[in-house]
Amino acid sequence: MNVGIIGAGRLGTALAGVFTRAGHQVMVSGNKGPQALAPLVGELGANASAGTPQEAADFGDVVVLAVQWDRKESAAASIPSWQGRTVLVPLNPLRQGSGGLEVIDTGGTPPTETVARLLPGALVVKGFNTYLAQALTEDPAVDGGRRVVLLAGDHTDAKRKVADLADSAGFQAVDTGTLAEGAPLFDTGGPLNGLNRDLLAL
Repeated sequence: MNVGIIGAGRLGTALAGVFTRAGHQVMVSGNKGPQALAPLVGELGANASAGTPQEAADFGDVVVLAVQWDRKESAAASIPSWQGRTVLVPLNPLRQGSGGLEVIDTGGTPPTETVARLLPGALVVKGFNTYLAQALTEDPAVDGGRRVVLLAGDHTDAKRKVADLADSAGFQAVDTGTLAEGAPLFDTGGPLNGLNRDLLAL
């Protein structure tokens, strides 16, 4: 599968590693341009390439929006049309503060809904947001089981694509339902957020 990743920070880099190791073709993009990503592409290997955000969006069977929360608007605006694109959203409303990660107030709107509004026409799938980037670099096979990736989305085919990505990388995808039903369970502040490293499918 082709995966386009918009965002080359810790999360985007970690997911690029997850998917290239699973044998998928990955195009990464960042705000400094493709040339700045040459060292990263070299580390990721033959399955990786670099492009602009538009090129990554056009390349991907699945497009991953993996930017910092404060950059979501500018990243979304960099793609003129999201219509029909399967978009994996692993974002959490967090920022690095002096005392560690801080939760950003979303004004009462669920985080996933906030992002989905920026992507009109996209087939949004929430997932991979319950892991810190460092955890994604670890082997998902633990104690004879597989770490769980919770997914939510309103489009069955889009969720199936993301589930296939997760499963091929050694995780166990679990469909929690629609964005409205499932995402609040594992969005920031939800009862399952942060528990995935302890959830194993045996």
